Order: sequence, then structure tokens, then C-alpha cells
Amino acid sequence: MCDAASSSGDWRSHTVNGGSLRHVDLTGSNGWASPSGDTFNLRSKQYLSKRTKCPAGDYLLKPTAVDWLRSPTKLEHVLSRDDNRVMHVLRGYHARGQFLKSFVFAVNLQVPGREYHSAVFYFSTDEPIQAGSLLERFINGDDAFRNSRLKMVNMIVKGPWLVKKAVGNYSACLLGKALTCRYHRGPNYLEIDVDLSSSKIAGAMVHLALGYVTAVSIDMGFLVEAQSEEELPEKLIGAVRICQMDMNSAAFVDSTTTPSSNVGKSGLAKVNHVDGETEITDADYIT
Repeated sequence: MCDAASSSGDWRSHTVNGGSLRHVDLTGSNGWASPSGDTFNLRSKQYLSKRTKCPAGDYLLKPTAVDWLRSPTKLEHVLSRDDNRVMHVLRGYHARGQFLKSFVFAVNLQVPGREYHSAVFYFSTDEPIQAGSLLERFINGDDAFRNSRLKMVNMIVKGPWLVKKAVGNYSACLLGKALTCRYHRGPNYLEIDVDLSSSKIAGAMVHLALGYVTAVSIDMGFLVEAQSEEELPEKLIGAVRICQMDMNSAAFVDSTTTPSSNVGKSGLAKVNHVDGETEITDADYIT
């Protein structure tokens, strides 16, 4: 597992605790933590021949921040906004000629409701993404490829029986085949906006979980699905644990203001639900 930044020499030390959700230990509450990669079982090197899985091990990227936000309209392309705190910190270091090669990978889960909410998970690296790697191909690929590979794995660590029954103790899905995903590729980032309202079953499960949110702790990991022997074993891009969150802790963002003009390329892709080993369908989660 890559630990959240603690050194003052790391720009992430200014982002880990800067949001409305503080960084807590794994048993904390109303915050986020960094679970061990070994919490998740992913496809092993022998998966195609033996269908075996193994503990995921270290993340590919470092946990950088979590934001819990609310806004009057759906919040999109948050990394392009002048008021995004993570990119603001990184721009400050860039102005001093530091961390010029850093890259940010962000997943923005857009939560439907009377008021719009976004849970934004940030991961980053200060080294160039390995050319030709599965992650590099995903970052620079087209939306069809991204939708066929972006996987989320999650596990209810703590919560009422009803939530565990509905969501499943451990489940996985290909997000781009279950939900509408919009991809924003900037010069030093990739942001994925995931619209949870685009699936009736996902929306129902989110509303159920939010009803018990102060009693629920959930681990969520993100990866690019491996589909050939050369791509195995699977590796986590990063993971977070959301610990018994207070809905009212969300920071307000005025989504009616114009974001920065320094925006990246955007793409929208929606793929119909299909059955598969690790996909969410309108029937259920595939575990």
C-alpha cells in the first residue's frame, strides 16, 4: 500500500487533510483512510488458465485526497476549476519549478439527490507513467477502450445487514459498461466523472447506502481490467476507505461559476448494460 503523504517535502502533504473529509486511521469516522491493497483480491498471473485471484499488493499511484462536495447543479470536470484545491496546490509547486512531472488521476462519483453531491477520489504519481503499460494505454486511450476496462471493486467493511445484503460484502463492476462515464484528459491529469443516476439499480443502492451512511464504512478500489496474459496480474490504481461519513460535512461548490479556461479534452461514452464476470447489471452486482 502507498501511504498518504506525511512529509512536508511532498506536495500531497497539503492535500491529504485539506478537504471536508479529514484523513483518519482505518477505524476512524467521518473521514477517509487508505486500506491495504491486499484487502482486494484481483486477477492473478494465472487467471486466464486457472481463474485464480490474489491479493492486489501496492497501489500504482499514491493516495492524494478525497473531496465530499455539494453543488446546485451536477459538478463536472472538477480538476479544471480554479477553485479545485488539489490542482491549486500542484500549480503552486509548478510555479517554483517543482513536481513538474506529477500526474493526477481522479474519479468523481456524481451522487443524485435533491442537492447534487460529488465524492472525488484523487491519486497521483511524480514519475512518468510507464509507456506501453496498461495504465498508460487507459489514460491515453479512446472512450470505448476506457469503458471496457475501468473497474471498481468495493467491500462493505462495516454496516447494517440491509446494506450488506443489497450491495454485497465484496463486489466489482466495469463502470463504463454500467454507468455513463465522462472522461477529461488534461495536460497532467485524467478525470473520470461517473454519473450514478444513469443506472436505476445503482441509484437505488446509493440512496439505500446514504440512508445509513453514518454507520457504513466502505473500501473502494479502482483499476484497469486485465484481459490478456501480458496484462496480468491486475494492479490497483488506488483505493480509499470512506469511514462512517456525515452527509452534512460536504463542502459547497458554486457549480454555476465558469471553470478555468485551462481545460483538457473531454469525451462522453455510454455503453448498454451487459452480463459479465465483473459487471453490474440491472439485476444485481456480479461478485
